[in-house]
Amino acid sequence: MDGQEPAKRPPYLPPPYPPPAERSAELRRRFAEEARSSRPDLSALCLLIGAEADGSLDEAGLDAAQLALDELAGRVPYRPGGPRAWAEALARLLGEECGFRGTAGDYERLESSLLHEVLRRRRGLPILLSVVWLEVARRAGAPVYGVSLPGHFVVGFGPSGEEMVLADPFDGGRLLTRADADLLVVGATGAPLDPAMLVPATPVEVVQRILNNVRAWAAARPERSDIALLAVELGLLLPAHPARLRYDRARLLVQRGAFTEGAAELEAYAELVAVVDPVAEERARTQARAARALLN
Repeated sequence: MDGQEPAKRPPYLPPPYPPPAERSAELRRRFAEEARSSRPDLSALCLLIGAEADGSLDEAGLDAAQLALDELAGRVPYRPGGPRAWAEALARLLGEECGFRGTAGDYERLESSLLHEVLRRRRGLPILLSVVWLEVARRAGAPVYGVSLPGHFVVGFGPSGEEMVLADPFDGGRLLTRADADLLVVGATGAPLDPAMLVPATPVEVVQRILNNVRAWAAARPERSDIALLAVELGLLLPAHPARLRYDRARLLVQRGAFTEGAAELEAYAELVAVVDPVAEERARTQARAARALLN
């Protein structure tokens, strides 16, 4: 709520630390409502992820982050020209003047996936830096969208397809030729760029990829299974999600000692996949029995 005091960090948890249960429930309700709306607000969804991960991000902090995006948009030249002129104007402002860009070390920090921290640090993963570009450019009236290349997220200006202008916010807004984009894809997949990869990403698709990045960060750090669980549970609130997320949630619950809840979730997952994947069904039921046995 407005004027709410930031939660105090428990001494046993490293930052970022979670919000209280009541606020968490409210944040998740808002996240689900926004994700299922007819026109999901990308910045709002990203900031709600940040508030779920970082208990110090209160309502004033959420508002301040939105104002920061508004202020940056106010510094973009008025209708600078065609798609290339828009891309160049954003690169000058965000890349050169403001210093938004990424480094290899940013992949090691959870803050690189939290929009409010990316706005503060002006560093982040390619997809979060792209969110900054998308939200600033959108507010300024640019024809902009996200482009979810394998292994690297970039932004596009103008009509999608051969005429689009691509920019890489992780590299300070460097404009990309088709050959540059092809090299990025080949480096990530070993295969050349497929034109279908240049289709604009929807806000929910962007958020889903962000949550996947958070899960990958947490998977490399078993002590942060709390963050992995958070990312899975937010993913389950999106309007479309893989059934596998139910299984992942169950395994995380068991890992964190919630044996009864985890077993129940494994059994629910088994019911869900029984018809299409009997092997996965039996595996989940076996794991559910093992989880319940841990209660003895």
